[in-house]
Amino acid sequence: MRTSLALATCMLVAASATAGSDIELPQASPAASVGLSIGTTKVKLEYHRPAVKGRTIWGELVPYGKIWRLGANQATTLEFDDPVKVAGHAVPKGTYALFAIPGKDAWTIILNRTHDQWGAYSYKEAEDQLRFTVTPRTAEFMEWMVFALDPTGPSSAEVAMYWDRLAVAFPIEVDVAGIVWGEVSSELAEKDADWEDYFYAAKYSLDQGGHADEALGWADRAMAEKPNFWTFEMKARLLHRAGRTAEGLPLLDRAMADAAGKAPQEYIDGLAKVKKEWEAAAAKR
Repeated sequence: MRTSLALATCMLVAASATAGSDIELPQASPAASVGLSIGTTKVKLEYHRPAVKGRTIWGELVPYGKIWRLGANQATTLEFDDPVKVAGHAVPKGTYALFAIPGKDAWTIILNRTHDQWGAYSYKEAEDQLRFTVTPRTAEFMEWMVFALDPTGPSSAEVAMYWDRLAVAFPIEVDVAGIVWGEVSSELAEKDADWEDYFYAAKYSLDQGGHADEALGWADRAMAEKPNFWTFEMKARLLHRAGRTAEGLPLLDRAMADAAGKAPQEYIDGLAKVKKEWEAAAAKR
């Protein structure tokens, strides 16, 4: 009877949410979310946090070998606004329900395309986007279930769930350079591209490498439209990278002259230091 009543209550709450009731009741498992940008790609995870409350979680409250919503109430969701790789598998951008099949020694993690559902009651395997296996590990006790989304590098992150004395985790990877260069190409193809578009395209080339010849042209466009200390310095640095330091030195002088009274003295002193370093390196050749 208690099981039937609990299920009926869950169904009633779900029905009320669908009906759009103006009455909002407190939930025993509070809603939470965590987000992270990997490069320019936004990742967001939304879930509800159940508590241990002295119960035996693994193998009892959360049975082994059965679909679990990885949380409480509505299905936990994981959203990407660009294509990514999850555990090495390509996943299109979108929002997915995040389910699991827990086991003593291995878990199956599932991304399901039907993200808007209550728990796992309406789960359909046919809607799975991806399944993969992870190994759980022992962790410090956590009364309230929590997800962490932490960077592991400039183009990767780890999703980790901690509850009771257990943790499960999996990696996310993003083709950051490919996405940014695609955006650069799209923006510069627009008729209204301005000096800042060209400047930041050149800056990304300088920071990350690639498109070296094109970057010099982008710097020229930026400098022609907006001749200021930012664009002078950018072109100078690109020339230095291309082994054309002698051409870049006069542009550093122009940058320092234009920065006077406009930029902090520390910035101007930094350019002066760079100029001395370039001149010293050139003298040794």
